Amino acid sequence: MKWQHVQQNWAAFYEAIVEKWPEVDESDLDEIDGDQRAFVAYLAEATGQEPSEIREELREWLAGEIPSDVVMDPTHDNHSIALSAKYVGEGEDEFADDARFGDDDEYPDDGDD
Repeated sequence: MKWQHVQQNWAAFYEAIVEKWPEVDESDLDEIDGDQRAFVAYLAEATGQEPSEIREELREWLAGEIPSDVVMDPTHDNHSIALSAKYVGEGEDEFADDARFGDDDEYPDDGDD
């Protein structure tokens, strides 16, 4: 992932940040508001590590996957739906409710009733 993902979804990353750096306080994260330099400085102060060590930890953390709670954040829903429009047939509304399609129950007892 890139810092841009973190910055754009700053609040959604709080849980992942606290998991990685338990020394942080969420109220301090509010003030940082996605500023990478401020975040590195804050982590250095909170952990007692050198900023160069923090930058390396941050690089390693960014090399990981975007946490699922960020991907599943409701703010992404409409964007994801809009992107799926290319798979919706012409004349159909990608935001329409598909409850009418139901489950043809091709696989009985698979838990989807």
